[in-house]
Parts: sequence; structure tokens; C-alpha cells
Amino acid sequence: MFRPTLRGAGEIAALKAIRKKEIRVLAIGDTHEPFCLPGYLEHCKQTYLKYNCNRVVFIGDVIDNHYSSYHETDADGMGGLNELDLAIKKTSRWYEAFPNAEVMIGNHDRLIARKAQTGGIPSKWIRSYSEVLGTPGWDFKERTVIDSVQYVHGEAGTAKRKAISDMMSTVQGHLHTQMYVEWMVGMNFKIFGMQLGCGIDHELYAFSYAKAGKKPAIGCGVIIGGHTAINIPMEL
Repeated sequence: MFRPTLRGAGEIAALKAIRKKEIRVLAIGDTHEPFCLPGYLEHCKQTYLKYNCNRVVFIGDVIDNHYSSYHETDADGMGGLNELDLAIKKTSRWYEAFPNAEVMIGNHDRLIARKAQTGGIPSKWIRSYSEVLGTPGWDFKERTVIDSVQYVHGEAGTAKRKAISDMMSTVQGHLHTQMYVEWMVGMNFKIFGMQLGCGIDHELYAFSYAKAGKKPAIGCGVIIGGHTAINIPMEL
């Protein structure tokens, strides 16, 4: 008869120590401040604590920059200064909760830099994202890799497509209506594609372009040691 092996106190302590060393990433979806959904920050904070996370990645589009869009803007919406001031104020709450984080640069984040290029303004004139938002502990970048998993904003298609294209597990946002983890398994490897969902309030004017489409998938994600990926939908 098979009997399970009882682990000694020393072995249990060693296993706990290994788990503590494991990187546990909280991946936060598009926030599009100042148009983030009320309660999304709290959802992310609770997820961080529940899963004992020790690292944070914002997947991009932390601010919306609606007033500076290349598409049609709302004539009744906020002007540039008011929207930016409110975005900075709301972002400060995220910074207070997660003062050390890697932040992927999304298409909405880079709108101002693009407008500067359109106007022929050299990049040397443009302040950094952290300087503008008052977030010196945030590291803004196009891509990061943690435990052989890449994190990108996701402008090149779906997470599954990106994972297969790069032959690498991929976590991304950008596609507000998608939230999933899909595994691709071969003879000698396995990789996953993870769409995080987002944290936007789709009732606000900044998202009127998507009013006729699907509602957004509100949630964040947890990636443990590069081997486990979990979507955490927000209760609405």
C-alpha cells in the first residue's frame, strides 16, 4: 500500500524558503488615467497581497492622453492641462501603492512624444515619463523579461500570436476586451500567451470609440516563477 512521505520540519522550512525566493509578479492592465475604473486600484492591491507578490509590472497605457489623440477627440472633454493634472493626481495613488515597478510604454503613453516628432521637436526637449508623472521609482521601458517571460504592451496582435512568433511566454495588455491564458505545448517546450484585461471605465467619454463593441475585461494577472500564470478578474 502506498503511503505519502511525511516531510520533516527542516524540509518544509526549505520549501518555504524556496517559495519566498520565487519571483511572483503582479501584472497590472491598462489604467488609462485619469479614466480608470473606481475600485481597480484596490483590486490590484488586494491581489498583490493575496498572492504574496514581490514584483510589479504595469503593462502600459498608464495614462490616456485623450486630448492629444490622433483620432477625433471629445469637444466637451477636458483640455490638455486639466486632463494631465488629473492624470498625475490619480497616478500618484498608484505610485503610493506600488513605488517600485516596471512600466511598459503603451501607444497612449507615447502620444506626446509622437506629437513632438510630428512637430519637428527633437526628443532632447521632452521630459521623461517619470519626471512628468512624479514617479522616480518607476522604470519605463518597451519590454522586460522576468523568468523567461516577456512583458510588452501588445500592439503587435494577441498574446497568443506574440508568444508563438517569439517562441516565448508573453504577457500583454492593449486589447481591452480580452482576458485569458493559453498554453502552447510542443515535444520539448511549453509557452503561454496571457492577455491581462484592463482597468478602464468604459462609460467615460475617452472610450466612446468602443461603445458599440464588447465591454472590457476588467482584471489583472499574477505570474509565479515564470511557470504559472493566473488571470484575476475584478468583481463588478
